[in-house]
Amino acid sequence: MNDFIVFCGNSNPELAKKICHYLNVPLGGEKVKRFSDGEIQIEIDENVRSRDVFVIQSTCSPVNDNLVELLLMIDAFKRASAARITAVMPYYGYARQDKKVAPRVPISAKLVADMLTVAGASRIITMDLHAGQIQGFFNIPVDNLFAAAVLIDYIRDNFNDKLVIVSPDAGGVERARAFAKRLNAGLAIIDKRRDAPNKAKAMAVIGNVTDKAVVILDDMVDTAGTLVEAADAIMRNGAKEVHACCAHPVLSGPSIERIDTSPLKSIVVTDTIPLRQNAKACNKIQVLTISKLIGEAIIRSFRGDSVTSLFV
Repeated sequence: MNDFIVFCGNSNPELAKKICHYLNVPLGGEKVKRFSDGEIQIEIDENVRSRDVFVIQSTCSPVNDNLVELLLMIDAFKRASAARITAVMPYYGYARQDKKVAPRVPISAKLVADMLTVAGASRIITMDLHAGQIQGFFNIPVDNLFAAAVLIDYIRDNFNDKLVIVSPDAGGVERARAFAKRLNAGLAIIDKRRDAPNKAKAMAVIGNVTDKAVVILDDMVDTAGTLVEAADAIMRNGAKEVHACCAHPVLSGPSIERIDTSPLKSIVVTDTIPLRQNAKACNKIQVLTISKLIGEAIIRSFRGDSVTSLFV
């Protein structure tokens, strides 16, 4: 295990420390400085020549700063003659822009993939991509892990047999169906119509939620508009209580205020993105760590072992 080294950017140092604790390795040292105009400067403090390098960085808020920081670190490792550079991105920013939804718009998820590859990344380890097809935007290997193992264990331990898993939109049905099957739970779908970005309206519930404990399942929660509308619709349809499980707690804009005043009893997220102070103060939000899952992926990637069992 001496031939690999782990670094992290500034996006999620606490998660990086947990991963290194699981791996029983120290976190590599680097200096991240800024010029007076905000330009980022990177300096690596470790010898990485002929070593496998893993750099942990979620491209969460501030998205562009964290993305550029990651690109510069990858370039620094490449120019320092690292044998292989793996970008460990627990949260892959720009993933929602994975196709043309209107004339004259970019496919930003593809552009980010190109930039990572050109910078020198040899492999990507990420989690719960907004669309699995984004793996095809890369010409390098991509391991798309899932928080399902962590979330399913939590749901199994905290809910009884009268459980329904709800997808907040048609795009999440496959994920919700997989959870429902493994938990032996019911399945329902929200019929949602979106009028503008970050604005959603939940129209109806397809499926039976009457007198049931309901868990809304999504890959991320951003402004929480979709989540709150879904919770309102579910309670109007006679559910006993409603909870939510999301892998990525983006939680921007008025999300915390919406969650606080919503009928949601709890929302369980993972630490792919660090919580802001107002989110930490919200007693409805509970965080589960995915450090062991990512740590195991790093070990197997370095050793050349299969990571298939982690794709659950």
